[in-house]
Amino acid sequence: MTETLALRLELAQLLGFDNYAELSLATKMADSTGDVVSFLEQLATQSRSQALQEWRQLQDFAREEFGVDTVNAWDVSYFSEKLRQSRYQVSQEDIRPYLPVDRVLPGLFEVVNRLYGITVDEVADFDSYHQDARLYEVKQDGETIARFYQDLYARAQKQGGAWMDDCRVRRVDGDTLQLPVAYLCCNFTPPVGDSPALLTHNELTTLFHEFGHGLHHMLTQQTVAAVSGINGVAWDAVELPSQFLENWCWEPEALAFISGHHETGEPLPADLLDRMLAAKNFQSGIMMARQVELSLFDFLLHRDWSGGSSETVQEMLDTLRSRVGIVPVPHFNRFQNSFSHIFAGGYAAGYYSYKWAEVLSADAYSRFEDEGVFNSATGGDFLREVLAVGGSRDAMEAFVAFRGREPDIEPLLRHCGIAA
Repeated sequence: MTETLALRLELAQLLGFDNYAELSLATKMADSTGDVVSFLEQLATQSRSQALQEWRQLQDFAREEFGVDTVNAWDVSYFSEKLRQSRYQVSQEDIRPYLPVDRVLPGLFEVVNRLYGITVDEVADFDSYHQDARLYEVKQDGETIARFYQDLYARAQKQGGAWMDDCRVRRVDGDTLQLPVAYLCCNFTPPVGDSPALLTHNELTTLFHEFGHGLHHMLTQQTVAAVSGINGVAWDAVELPSQFLENWCWEPEALAFISGHHETGEPLPADLLDRMLAAKNFQSGIMMARQVELSLFDFLLHRDWSGGSSETVQEMLDTLRSRVGIVPVPHFNRFQNSFSHIFAGGYAAGYYSYKWAEVLSADAYSRFEDEGVFNSATGGDFLREVLAVGGSRDAMEAFVAFRGREPDIEPLLRHCGIAA
């Protein structure tokens, strides 16, 4: 780790930056290192009281129900799930029968039709690399404007996880306009026999998330490859369209046509929906505090620490945890040595981007909450000011053009059930 940090510091200094965090921000939406730290500290302050209360509730539950006086770090997931089930009586498996893929996909396409006036049609005959792959055309006013491959199910030798990637970008090639083509890949459980593929709600949000990235790529109006679709978009803003689309997975008005029991067609029952919505923000304070802890560690490490520092990386992390941490960490823990996001995942001095983009998406969605979740005029504004511009416009300018002001953290706190 020390050698890696030293090389990054040397690179930053060669390019005229005081530290690697400043170099990193040269390609991001945030203006300065101070803005990032202030943003994270504000989230930490706002969420700490609730996070501490949630931690006390978990300890009380473990003691009263299981006779456990000390909840160790390795016990948290187990007792948290037990508490969640006890409090809300809902699990992902309860929801799965109501989310068959053949109901979810038309529902997803209906959502984007209502928002952006586009339609999605499957192409029956095409040269396919696997029988699970599907090809779709995206149309606007009857004209094909993009295509995407869809590959939803897990199989041997397939890369794990879920992702969207570009096959072709929208650009002018000579006298020809090349249409954008995307890949949409997931690893859901495939259908078995006569039983259809059924999604959990977590998988539903994953599908919407990746399709949000796909829309960013496919609905661009740019003709220069370097700024077309997701290309050239600031790292801390590129998750805005994907996180933004997830919001409709929680809207009763949308779930009415996204969901339907795979045997009866019955939509998600009201009592199950109510419990699912109630459980949405379970331990959101603890989760917020944890993400802020990781983000601050990454950023302060790349801004303030150097090989010549009298403070070790461990001491720096311990000091930070004493301020913003919630769940006690055992003394032998060396998490920093395996923080792969910032040493092998491209997120060096950029892990904060997750929370930054969540603020953007929550604030953008709050306009739909005010004007109607399927308001086509509002959807048209988001399409025109955010999705269509790609990397041709400064991300803050694009957001302000849509929202009418700079981002506010209040909608994110409200969506997480944290009082501002």
